[in-house]
Amino acid sequence: MMKRLLIIPAAGLGTRLESETPKLLYPVNGRPMLNYLFDLYAPVVNRFVLVLHPTTVERVEQHCAALRLPVEFDVQVSPTGMLDAILIPRQRVERYQPDQVWITWCDQIGVHPRTVWRLAETAGDAELVMPTTVKAEPYIHFERDQQGRINGLLQRREGDHMPERGEGDLGLFSLSRKAYLELLTRFSENAVVGGTTKERNFLPFIPWLGAQGASVRTFPAHTEMESVGVNTKADLELIAEYLAHGHQQTLRHHPGV
Repeated sequence: MMKRLLIIPAAGLGTRLESETPKLLYPVNGRPMLNYLFDLYAPVVNRFVLVLHPTTVERVEQHCAALRLPVEFDVQVSPTGMLDAILIPRQRVERYQPDQVWITWCDQIGVHPRTVWRLAETAGDAELVMPTTVKAEPYIHFERDQQGRINGLLQRREGDHMPERGEGDLGLFSLSRKAYLELLTRFSENAVVGGTTKERNFLPFIPWLGAQGASVRTFPAHTEMESVGVNTKADLELIAEYLAHGHQQTLRHHPGV
């Protein structure tokens, strides 16, 4: 069986949700967001690593202790961006030597099990594999060349001029061990901070990776709703209604994961 380690950058405090609860423990339909992620990914990954804000470590550790899952914890002391958060567990990746390093944002709880299953089936010899979806008023847009290869990135959060419809990610990625330990580390050495956010972002790594000649593979998500992260009360209402329809059937009966 393919060995997979899942990194969940979760140092956000969820201030836009106006709650004192750590963001990854914020309840959606009565359940913490983290529990949705465990349900989605426990059937296909061997180990979870949560990258937490220093003030939330004790509370999150207590929550996870009752779940009896292979979960470990790291801390992001300064909010310098997702790129830095993702690289914090580097020593754990070196120790466990997973075949694949998966990454998901802690608020992307609407990913469909079929998408997770397909990622598990698809992530093989490529350095990076990810589901994408095309939507109106995109937050992210990957630009492609005439051969269909990703060669550029636009981000609304960085003030880029966005197209009316664009192709974006779901906050879910699978990297090969080499892509994580070698290529992402090399990218980080010269990564610049975003002009607006002043953070070191992970997404620019994707077109950079393609420019190095590495294999970047994408496939369409099951539904556009999977791209919605729970950042605001409006997002919360959308995802709560979506999840209430019972889209997240178990992965355990799917073959090949």
